[in-house]
Amino acid sequence: MHYSVHVRMNERLFLREPESSDLGRRIVRQAILLFNEIGFEDATFRKLAERMGTKEASIYRYFENKHRLLVYLVAWYWQWLDFQLVYRTNNLADPRQKLERLLQLLLLHDIEQPLADDIDIVALHSIVVREASKAYLTRHVTEDNRQQLFKPYKDLCGRIASIVLELRPDYPYAHSRASSLIETIHFQVFFMEHLPSLTDFGSGPDGEIKDEGKLLDFVRHLLFSSLDIPVTAPAQP
Repeated sequence: MHYSVHVRMNERLFLREPESSDLGRRIVRQAILLFNEIGFEDATFRKLAERMGTKEASIYRYFENKHRLLVYLVAWYWQWLDFQLVYRTNNLADPRQKLERLLQLLLLHDIEQPLADDIDIVALHSIVVREASKAYLTRHVTEDNRQQLFKPYKDLCGRIASIVLELRPDYPYAHSRASSLIETIHFQVFFMEHLPSLTDFGSGPDGEIKDEGKLLDFVRHLLFSSLDIPVTAPAQP
């Protein structure tokens, strides 16, 4: 089923609202494909303009620079993920089942439709895994934070922390557990593809990718053992 997700973005991320015009929408969607194909470092507004058949100056009318565009894409993903978490756990009362759904979602498992409002979620997820830390690992992070550019990530972590506290109200590290869970999953996915000797889930001697299900088992163990909850097979909703 194709669906549309309307995400209201921080106005400080852009010079002109990209969703307000066909050109702006194309900039966002083609930037996702370009960043995914060649990486953030090698991508330029010139290359994006050539890909779109437009002028480089037209992109600068929407985004101040490439980094701002990256922060926009990453923030959009966090808000989409937050929406998905609410939508996919709305009918669940058991917080453990909610956390199981969360793990599936963070690994992008069981996502029926790879497109949301014409945005390639699989490609955007790949960008977030590889590039999301570059959004805030900067010398101007404090000012960016003051402008609330990272609020979508904080909101998502806050929601995850609230589910953790549903399961373990006395757990003192809920927010740290939430953010470290996301980062651990993304690091392991990245290592699995690019630095397999740093994981137990990478390529074997024959070059074949090991069972990705083991990564889910690992993060399940990491999450529930840290909460002193028995690590068992997931309960069915």
